[in-house]
This record gives sequence, C-alpha cells and structure tokens, in this order.
Amino acid sequence: MSNDTAVFLGQFLRAPTVIGAVAPSSRRLAAAVCAPVPERGEPIVVELGPGTGPFTAEIQDRLGGRGHHLAVEVNDKLAELLAKRFPAVDVAHADATGLGELLAARGLSQADVVVSGLPWAAFPQGLQHRLMDAVTSSMSPGGAFTTFSYIHAIPLAPARRFRALLTERFEEVVTGRTVWRNAPPAFVFHARRPRP
Repeated sequence: MSNDTAVFLGQFLRAPTVIGAVAPSSRRLAAAVCAPVPERGEPIVVELGPGTGPFTAEIQDRLGGRGHHLAVEVNDKLAELLAKRFPAVDVAHADATGLGELLAARGLSQADVVVSGLPWAAFPQGLQHRLMDAVTSSMSPGGAFTTFSYIHAIPLAPARRFRALLTERFEEVVTGRTVWRNAPPAFVFHARRPRP
C-alpha cells in the first residue's frame, strides 16, 4: 500500500461521506477528468476535493506555470499535505459551498474550469444543490465543469439525482468512457456553459 493510499484510507475511515473513496484516483482517471484545462492563456482553474493530489498534479502539468490554480479541501490533514506537496497551488482549507467568497477574497471573478473530486453520489440532495449553486455561480459563461462517478454508483438514487442536476444546470453534459484502470472503475462527466 502506497503512503498516499494509507493516508487516504485513514481519512476515509474517519469521514466516509466526506472523503467518498478508499484510494486516490489513478493517473488515467486524472487525465480524463482534467482534459478541459486549457493549454493556452491564463485560466482560473478551481479544484474541489483534491485529496492527496492526483488531479492537482495533472492540472499543474497542464498549466505549466500559467494561470491560477485554487484547490479547495475541507479535510485539514489533506489540505496540509497538499500545500506542502504543491507549493505553486493556492490551497484553501475550506468548504466548497463558499467558493464565491474564496474567489472574491483572491480578487478572482470567475473560474474558467472547475475540476471536482467531490463524492457527489454520497451527498444528500440539499448539499448537492448548495454545492452546485456555488459552482455554477462562480463560473464564466463559457466555463467547463468536470467530475467523475464510480461505475457501481450508477443505479443509486443520489447518483441519478446528480446526473439530473448536471443536465438542469448546464447547457451541455457529455459522459465519457469508463476508466477501467481505476479502483473502482469510474466514468467522467464533462459539462459546459452553466445556465444562469
């Protein structure tokens, strides 16, 4: 068991509905989830629920020192680990429902891309809506939102509710192929253009 897996598993056992997974995401899933991060310009990229940082590393590789990367992590131990591991990333130990205030405090108006590692299918409906309100109100009109779901969660009511919420809140929602080389296997949602 790698050190990251041990840390992640320990935090999962302490708060399973907040962490939502027993192991960090694979590199293949990180590449699929982070695909909307632009290769040019100075984008504002927000990462929600970065955990030990597999998506963080991919975002940093794609940005190559450009733009602003804000990572919002509610777990204090994981936020501390992330800040040490990625000194170029603006790590906020905070709840993602306060995303608008976090951006405003940094003088940032809107996110161009929001990459989410949050366990949406583990959240009750009210929290799903509060988080999605925070996300869509903080995005640019042409912005991209990307997240993933584990394949075993497809039939669960909270997962179905989340898929319906995506369609309600974005003009375009595309489901990517299943990433089998992840534990457990997962698929990606790419959503664009938040509805006002």
